[in-house]
Amino acid sequence: MATDLIRYDLLVQDALRSVVRKVLADTARAGLIGEHHFNIAFKTQAPGVVAPPAIKQRFPDEMSIILQHEFWDLVVTQDAFEVSLNFARKPERLTVPFDSITGFTDPSVPFGFKLEPRVSEPASRAPAAVEQKEPAPARAPAKPAPVKPPAQPAPAAKSARSAEKPAEPGGEAKVVSIDAFRKK
Repeated sequence: MATDLIRYDLLVQDALRSVVRKVLADTARAGLIGEHHFNIAFKTQAPGVVAPPAIKQRFPDEMSIILQHEFWDLVVTQDAFEVSLNFARKPERLTVPFDSITGFTDPSVPFGFKLEPRVSEPASRAPAAVEQKEPAPARAPAKPAPVKPPAQPAPAAKSARSAEKPAEPGGEAKVVSIDAFRKK
């Protein structure tokens, strides 16, 4: 099997993270529209995550937050978002880098996907700048390979935060696992 030097898996994850960034930036600017709301899972110990120590102690590995009714001061930057939420009726501020996100769902539609938290890549995997002096010769398009449907991912574990809220009507979100894009 050929080595994937392009790293399609990382490109797809970057694209999905940009979906989260765009949706949150639109929400920060205009508020939630319609019945849309978001469940965002992230690694609490990932670099750049800022949360009160009690929250990191309660959720030592991963947690989910729901942006629906009680959130405010949503700020979105290129690398992270910040939001204030109530935890046990106490307002707390969180900073969540997009690289720490492991899942995103909008149960109102339903739409969702899972991600792998990004870790720093070794220098050998960093993309190198390539200078091309002449255009590559044109190739005849290849016949597309048949696409087989991805395996159903296991249901995600619910955090204590998401367990407080009953499921919305309309069913579960369909989650696209990044494994569906990898060659086996």
